[in-house]
Amino acid sequence: MGLSYGRQATSGLGWPAGTPAEGPAGSAPPGATAGLGGLGWPSTDRDWSADRGSRGVQVNGDGPGIGTAGSSRGDRNAAPPGAQAPRGTRPVVMPETTRDQGDTPIGRAAEAAVGARGLAGQPWPRPLRCRIMTIANQKGGVGKTTTAVNLAASLALHGSRVLVIDLDPQGNASTALDVPHHAGVSSVYDVLVEERPLAEIVRPVGEMPGLFCAPATIDLAGAEIELVPMVARELRLAKALRAFDTSELDYVLVDCPPSLGLLTVNALVAAEEVLLPIQCEYYALEGVQQLLNTAELVRVNFNPGLHISTVLLTMYDGRTRLAADVAEDVRAHFGASVLRTIIPRSVRVSEAPSRGQSVIAYDPGSSGAIAYTEAARELAMQPAGTRQHG
Repeated sequence: MGLSYGRQATSGLGWPAGTPAEGPAGSAPPGATAGLGGLGWPSTDRDWSADRGSRGVQVNGDGPGIGTAGSSRGDRNAAPPGAQAPRGTRPVVMPETTRDQGDTPIGRAAEAAVGARGLAGQPWPRPLRCRIMTIANQKGGVGKTTTAVNLAASLALHGSRVLVIDLDPQGNASTALDVPHHAGVSSVYDVLVEERPLAEIVRPVGEMPGLFCAPATIDLAGAEIELVPMVARELRLAKALRAFDTSELDYVLVDCPPSLGLLTVNALVAAEEVLLPIQCEYYALEGVQQLLNTAELVRVNFNPGLHISTVLLTMYDGRTRLAADVAEDVRAHFGASVLRTIIPRSVRVSEAPSRGQSVIAYDPGSSGAIAYTEAARELAMQPAGTRQHG
């Protein structure tokens, strides 16, 4: 059955000829319906029998199905040989097309997984010296830890050596990297409060060569209070990093808690760059200005080289206009600092920490893994100078 236009009806995918009352010059007589010439525009002057030998797939219900369009096997109403069928019953035939056998959803996912795991192509360029980056945002739930873990994993899989410093008392980065951080384990707390060397608490991340983690335990929750009476309390992490040999590292990523307390201030004083993840929702914009004010105070008083080098848009929901508006506002404000890659909402990204993995390792073919891999590639390609692998 087709759609009806007044007294005319179209067959299959046919187009109506003219208006219900009258058609243009040369159109079919009243009561007849124009059919499609192949997959093109309506045609009223072609012989139906001319298409009998075409190969393809018939998509309206009156013809013989798959195969030769003129075949009448099993069709008692088919036109006899040599007879011309009414144009209104002419079948629409879709031409058969050839396609690359590898161009399938599974093939594309496999190709993306190979790229995410760094199994294809050359390693990404490494910076001339270690880049120390603080990943901070006062608002919680914007993807700070997720960004730190997945950027670190992707950079490590593509030839870089990365240290993740977990400065959040919740220890979520340690959980995602499957590094022990239960009570009694040496952690960043011992570095900040007890002045223990950072090298003594750094742990390699299993099955991820080149990736290391300084874990956080719940003891770090009390560090905010214990640091208050200490001399140079804002410089504790910076001092520990200066004593740590970073010559063999390419990146140090510091995952901050969702606050602007002493832990975040320590991270800002210790770093040269700030990576600012911004969730594509309205509330995420409200906390950004407070972070910028704090970073400016740190720059003026403690760390003149501090600057916001990278902004990453996270949790983008393409179904909402709000997400697009937030992305547009962020790009207008921060300009070239905003990475072109946007991280979409992804179930796999949320599932990965429950397996003690980054999404890069958990499901490298997922949209989240592909997006974080591309964001890490942009980060590696930033004009900060490169050095050869070796």
